[in-house]
Amino acid sequence: MEPGRTGCLPPVQFPAVTSSTPRFSAVFFDCDGVLVDSEPITNGVLRAMLIDLGWDISERESIALFVGRSLRDEWEVIHRHTGFRIDEAWLADFRSRRNAALRAGLLPIPGAKEAVQAVATLMGDRFACVTGADRSKVEMQLTIAGLNELFGVRVFSGMEVPRTKPFPDVYLAAAEALSVDPATAVVIEDSVAGVTAGVAAGATVFGFAPASPTNAAPEDLRAAGASLVFTHMSQLPGLLLA
Repeated sequence: MEPGRTGCLPPVQFPAVTSSTPRFSAVFFDCDGVLVDSEPITNGVLRAMLIDLGWDISERESIALFVGRSLRDEWEVIHRHTGFRIDEAWLADFRSRRNAALRAGLLPIPGAKEAVQAVATLMGDRFACVTGADRSKVEMQLTIAGLNELFGVRVFSGMEVPRTKPFPDVYLAAAEALSVDPATAVVIEDSVAGVTAGVAAGATVFGFAPASPTNAAPEDLRAAGASLVFTHMSQLPGLLLA
């Protein structure tokens, strides 16, 4: 175990997976915080805009309240602290500023592209990117990270189902599209809201908890229902093998 990270597994080299048997019918990756290191950028833009509205919100509080959740769904907490009811114009301004910041500074999570390539070797086309974010954002991010061709059309947005994370709708939609039973799939998530969504869909959930202030703590992911927690993407292919 990594010192100080109870229940976590240490980083390992990518295993050979060409002749092994996967434990699951499909692998569903979250995007933000799992494939791309976008949360510090997005949260920074959001926090600056909330401060402009008069809410002297700390970085820690902003992360706790908003990471992994749809900003539109959190309008009440913003209204309570600012007296301002966010509307479509404010959200559009946020997305514009966010996207500009992401284009300028986004990086993939270390080892993410190699992990997805290994999963493609192992699973064929039975893997997908399943996000709570809007499609334009996730597709932009996957392109920047060099992951768009690996996922192809297998990208699912929580903005296109009745309820986004922490509800299971987007994971159920992905499972239906890939013709798999969600109970036989595995979800890779880094937030409590995402783990909650995966568990509610009936899937096994692996929590991803690198040392980052915008990722949930291992104990919080386990409390939400993650069956295990890992800290580096190089570990993932081995965890998927029988």
